[in-house]
Amino acid sequence: MKRSLRRALWAGAVVAVTVAAVPVTTAFGAGTVTTTFTRAQDWGTGHETRVTVTNGSSAAISTWRIEFDLPSGTTISSAWDADVTSSGNHYVAVKKSWAGGIAPGASFSWGYNGTGAYKAPLNCTINGAACGGGTPPPTTTPPTTTPPTTTPPTTPPPTTPPPTTPPPGGKKVVGYFAEWGVYGRGYHVKNIQTSGSAAKLTHILYAFGNTTGGRCSIGDTYADYEKAYTAAESVDGVADTWDQPLRGSFNQLRKLKQMNPHLKVIWSFGGWTWSGGFTQAAQNPAAFAESCHNLVEDPRWADVFDGIDVDWEYPNACGLTCDTSGPNAFKNVISALRSKFGSNALVTAAITADGSNGGKIDATDYAGAIGNLNWLMPMTYDYFGAFAAQGPTAPHSPLTSYTGIPQQGFNSDAAIQKLKSKGVPANKLLLGIGFYGRGWTGVTQAAPGGSATGAAPGTYEAGIEDYKVLKNTCPTTGTIAGTAYAKCGSNWWSYDTPSTINGKMTYANNQGLGGAFFWELSGDTSNGELIGAIKGGLG
Repeated sequence: MKRSLRRALWAGAVVAVTVAAVPVTTAFGAGTVTTTFTRAQDWGTGHETRVTVTNGSSAAISTWRIEFDLPSGTTISSAWDADVTSSGNHYVAVKKSWAGGIAPGASFSWGYNGTGAYKAPLNCTINGAACGGGTPPPTTTPPTTTPPTTTPPTTPPPTTPPPTTPPPGGKKVVGYFAEWGVYGRGYHVKNIQTSGSAAKLTHILYAFGNTTGGRCSIGDTYADYEKAYTAAESVDGVADTWDQPLRGSFNQLRKLKQMNPHLKVIWSFGGWTWSGGFTQAAQNPAAFAESCHNLVEDPRWADVFDGIDVDWEYPNACGLTCDTSGPNAFKNVISALRSKFGSNALVTAAITADGSNGGKIDATDYAGAIGNLNWLMPMTYDYFGAFAAQGPTAPHSPLTSYTGIPQQGFNSDAAIQKLKSKGVPANKLLLGIGFYGRGWTGVTQAAPGGSATGAAPGTYEAGIEDYKVLKNTCPTTGTIAGTAYAKCGSNWWSYDTPSTINGKMTYANNQGLGGAFFWELSGDTSNGELIGAIKGGLG
């Protein structure tokens, strides 16, 4: 998130998907414990499968382990909400550490994306027992017959055709949608679709909900669910009516998800201005979690959101205000959210990227919270900018350190390495990218490190400008520390380009990171060239 924008304004429930064919479901069981594989999507060259473990016994199940083979021509490319390993075509899926047991009569779902068309798994066992009872089946010899992999369609096709681009692979591509963008910026949910970004995203973070009084609350009722959209403004070309129960961006997001069934939406709470309520929330995490669950799961829009994101700036440290809740406060709040939202919802967090010794990462036990989080997003941008009006000029999102950097530890790699050293798994870390630049004016030196007289002029705020503007008005003149900078006249800007983003994605892949996230969608070009660079770079 851009600090100044927030100063000025400031993963999961399964959504039902309409498909042309009746989903293929293959059930296996060990006694009264069943495992069901359901084809959620199939676009020929790939597919999405939902796996449900149901406890039909009278006792709770504390753990589960599923083993199965996939027929030739299909493999698992990514999975969520379960730890999946493979040896050849043999797969083992086990319960995530953060997932609780399964009570009698309850179920738990996880899923995977696969290459090739959907094919029912073979030789399934659960907790070591044969799928149908008796002796476990062999893992090397397939049965003589395989379950059917297709079912003739019995329902009419959906009114909105599915996207032609398959969902992204195993890496997460997460983008922020700012609720206030529907005003002066004129950026609406429809733009996510028309730019081609929806097909490249895996998750959208809707920013922001408020935390007033230590409770989750609506940020902007008009933008969120009251604004009426015309046919021209609407994602699907259908105008809102005066009497429909849900309008605004929430309804538009619902339509976007119907057009892109792979896409998940997470409601983010806090941000630069609205983090103050977290201090009170930390005093009663259970009450906070209850309020958040009631709001996110409100029947009017429960199908829109797949989870909750916490953007607390900053626990046990100073942001707009200072928090002294202690190093365990964040962990306690996240634990309460996970307990209330359950194992299937996405619970994520955007956190500081201050990798300096004794800095903000050191102030909070982020590693202690990671077991209850799907992933963490260190905000690896806004390190430097015209909030230091006289400079020195420096790139706001350096990937690495460099000679002359104004503050040691203020770079992406320092943050990633510090979090990893504390025990945060690399695959639960996403690298942050800014779709904007930060700049100074009164600069005479082209290279970083020059003095300035103040913030460079910007369309909405001095010192900040969208990439889609800067690429034309102030093209880059150099690169440093894995990012780009530009000097045009007396103005000096730093920002990422498709080329530098490609380098950052190479870094993310080499570090084993879970993907990337960015602030925010409206800063990209109308054809989504920055998000294209993220998706292409992650592979």
